[in-house]
Amino acid sequence: MEKVSRRLNETDSRIAAAMMASPRASWRTVGRVLGISERTVVRRAAPLFHDGTLRATAVRNPVWFPDLIPLALRIRCKPNRISAIATTLARRPDTIWVDVLGGGDEICTVLFLAGPDARNALLLRDLPATPAVQSWTSHVLLRVFPAGFDWSGGLLSETELTSLRQDTPAAPARSALQPVDHQLIAALIEDGRASYTDLARRADTTALTARRRLEALLGGQAVRLATEADLARLGIRTEALLWIGVAPGGLEETGRQLSRHPQVRFVSATTGPANLLVAVAAADLDALYRFLTDTVGALHQVSAIEVTPILTGVKRTGQVRPGSL
Repeated sequence: MEKVSRRLNETDSRIAAAMMASPRASWRTVGRVLGISERTVVRRAAPLFHDGTLRATAVRNPVWFPDLIPLALRIRCKPNRISAIATTLARRPDTIWVDVLGGGDEICTVLFLAGPDARNALLLRDLPATPAVQSWTSHVLLRVFPAGFDWSGGLLSETELTSLRQDTPAAPARSALQPVDHQLIAALIEDGRASYTDLARRADTTALTARRRLEALLGGQAVRLATEADLARLGIRTEALLWIGVAPGGLEETGRQLSRHPQVRFVSATTGPANLLVAVAAADLDALYRFLTDTVGALHQVSAIEVTPILTGVKRTGQVRPGSL
């Protein structure tokens, strides 16, 4: 039986939202923005990270890693084998997210594949050799819209989000990644809130260099920091993926508009029949309905939409969810 998550109180929910919007924000900054003491933030946030309600990590931006192929797969499976397939996918180090969709016979997964050989091995060998897999479609992620990266679930005001954004490093001139950068990114994936001292130890450098290189990585959007959260504990119990058809001339503006909405967690332009993939998180079905009618319905460039409810999230931002395997 699935464990029922107890909803957080208002203060804990707002602290969690601040962590999602600004994963490396200091406790002092979070307290100042939310109007509570730094001591209260530490006392309430520590248990949330300890019990897995919040987990700090990082995700690479494929634009900076030309050898990576970002691919979304929709996989139809035999219903009695879907849990086993979702588990196998979640255990792969190259899967970023794994969700079970719809009526329990479909999985959506996003992978960052290490080049054409890895892609071809998955699509031409591994999937065809899996008897429980009935069919699949693949969609290359052409562009991930960054405006949704400071997502807070609609629990923070625009003023509070602006205050948290002030800690974001300015974008430097783009330069090639250095060997130390790859070590820093690997450390951040394990712990997005690791101290500069810990990062320096992992990357065999100084704390000053670790800080300077991390600021360059974040400012240039080579890596995205993320705080993975148990959304049910924040009162968000309805999630869905939207596969949206948009006129090519309106794709950029439509993607940016949707990525700024407080109920939108992720937006990417994709290949395939639908050219925009949107992940939505809402309080309930009525909130999802209003998002579809009021927000998506007002976008004149949208020509088609398919809504696939998410039954369960097995892996998000590269983190396997506790109790999902």
